[in-house]
Amino acid sequence: MTPDMLQQYSVIVQFLGKTLGPDYEVVLHDLNPEHNKIVAIANSHVSGRSIGSPLTNASLKMLIDKAYETDDFLCNYKGIAENGRMLRSSTMFIKDAQGHPAGLLCINFDDSRYLQLHDALMSVIHPQEYLESCPVLKKSGSSITPVPAASSESRKREPITENLSMDIPSLMHKMFADATVSIPTPADRLNQQEKKDIIEKLHKQGLFQLKGAITFVAEQFSCSSATIYRYLSELKLNG
Repeated sequence: MTPDMLQQYSVIVQFLGKTLGPDYEVVLHDLNPEHNKIVAIANSHVSGRSIGSPLTNASLKMLIDKAYETDDFLCNYKGIAENGRMLRSSTMFIKDAQGHPAGLLCINFDDSRYLQLHDALMSVIHPQEYLESCPVLKKSGSSITPVPAASSESRKREPITENLSMDIPSLMHKMFADATVSIPTPADRLNQQEKKDIIEKLHKQGLFQLKGAITFVAEQFSCSSATIYRYLSELKLNG
């Protein structure tokens, strides 16, 4: 973002944080390649992140999928803070004059207090055995029903689950674990095709937009960075 955009949106972050209240975390990400990190945040206690924390896995995937070309924002998808708390998350794409993404304005709503109030109220109104036997009133934790997206392209996308990591290494480890969760063989013992398949998954997740991703993946596969670059080239992917 330009300095003027950064200043204006930073004020908006603080304004929204005070207006919406302490259950709403408001975050500004600068997508300048030199940054790709949080540059302003309000109510950071919601996720525990701070200025300098990296983009989330969901944000990276939105950018890889070029969601900004069909939508100005995506609303009400599931977020997960590092403490395991479930959040309702929304992201607005900040675009430059050419329509390219320059930043992200994100809001993460922690509804845990309201769910606790709901459970307390229901326990007063109904006996416990009734709550346990009634599917409609049974405690549902923090499940969230997303609001339908505005465009047909949005409806075609897979449901988004966002992991709000506080640092890049944690985020990369989470993304690598997600890409290899169904593979029983240790990463450093996979054959070439299996490694390429994983690299393709990681690329779709947006991992290679993170600084140090090539070195990280090479370490997981116990190979050289040059090998990872070669796999990306053979797959016709840009690292």
